[in-house]
Amino acid sequence: MRYVSTRGGAAPTRLSDAIAAGIAPDGGLYVPERMPTVSLPFRQGDLAGTALRMLEPFFAGDPLEDELPAICAEAFAHPTPRRQLPVHGAHVLELFHGPTAAFKDFGARFLAACLSRLRRDNDRPLTILVATSGDTGAAVGAAFHHLPGVRVAILYPDNRVSPRQAHQLGSFGGNVRALRVEGSFDDCQHLVKAALGDPALQSDVPMSSANSISLGRLLPQMAYFGHASLEADEAMHTIVPTGNLGNAVAALWARAIGLPIGDVMFACNANDTLPEFFGGQPYRARDAVATIANAMDVGAPSNFERLCHLFGGEGAARRGGHAESVDDAEIRDVIRRHASNDGEIFCPHTATAVRVFERHRHAGDRRAWTIAATAHPAKFDTVVEPLIGRTVAVPEALGAMLSRRAAAEPMAADGRMFAEWLRGW
Repeated sequence: MRYVSTRGGAAPTRLSDAIAAGIAPDGGLYVPERMPTVSLPFRQGDLAGTALRMLEPFFAGDPLEDELPAICAEAFAHPTPRRQLPVHGAHVLELFHGPTAAFKDFGARFLAACLSRLRRDNDRPLTILVATSGDTGAAVGAAFHHLPGVRVAILYPDNRVSPRQAHQLGSFGGNVRALRVEGSFDDCQHLVKAALGDPALQSDVPMSSANSISLGRLLPQMAYFGHASLEADEAMHTIVPTGNLGNAVAALWARAIGLPIGDVMFACNANDTLPEFFGGQPYRARDAVATIANAMDVGAPSNFERLCHLFGGEGAARRGGHAESVDDAEIRDVIRRHASNDGEIFCPHTATAVRVFERHRHAGDRRAWTIAATAHPAKFDTVVEPLIGRTVAVPEALGAMLSRRAAAEPMAADGRMFAEWLRGW
């Protein structure tokens, strides 16, 4: 299996090289040269077994191929229960039982397991860059903390993540450093892409990415959607809270290789780049708007390139997808109402998907839907607890992280200054 750039300007390469590089030389994102297919049924009991079967074709012929069973065992060590909600026809897929209480744990641990097994030509450390709107950075920090030969720079928008997210991001130390950027998530993402695309900087500071632009992050995210779909009685229609589009594209890739996944809807917050596009308007990236579902505050979703590549162009992508916006007032209403009526407590991101489900149910859609629950509500206590009138129990792993000292360094949204910082590390 070889991998090519979404922009068509880079030579095909091996998976290991694509993972190590993070981004293609032409600035595009790596995708399979052809999408493989898998035969059903093949459920292997646990999530790690299903992941192995799903990902084997993507690793075919790669130096990491023989390591894939061990990589899957390391990355998929936490459960992803799919359970019925009190509303008939609604299930929730809980993806937040990892060490940082967010779905990003699976992809980050998978990427770390891959990179730790790749041989490098020199003794200089590999610097992992990660832009985060809240959850990705903590997952990557936890996965790479104390990993020899690797260091991590986490960039997050100052004052635009929850207090507990900010504490997580700065709680590692050692080989993981957090930078609070004066700007939005899109500014952080631009700094990362610019650094990765600078040959002179790459020569001085070998770098890779841990955002969903990395194949090593996106490929494993296919696994929990595929695993859950094999539990459903029929094709699993899915609603995915969506910011940078990585998780939603992973669900679509799982469907493309043959898993029984039906429609995939994208639930967005007030950042309506994708809802406008799927509503028929030309794609237009814009500055991100701050919302209470901050991990989805993205105005220029990177994986839009992969979405269009999968469908064969913007026109086909528009016909093949669906996205809706949910504003802060609706998010608050969902959290308050469900906590009061049925005892379900959702994080603000999961609440966007619940609201999209409710809209379609009220419009007469009686199909069963599975809602991806992307983070534990305890990470957003300052939003959730005032709405429900009680405290949210903190998962043990999250509590341990919050008990550590945290620190982050200020950084302007300036590529030159960031490059100087990287060279001086």
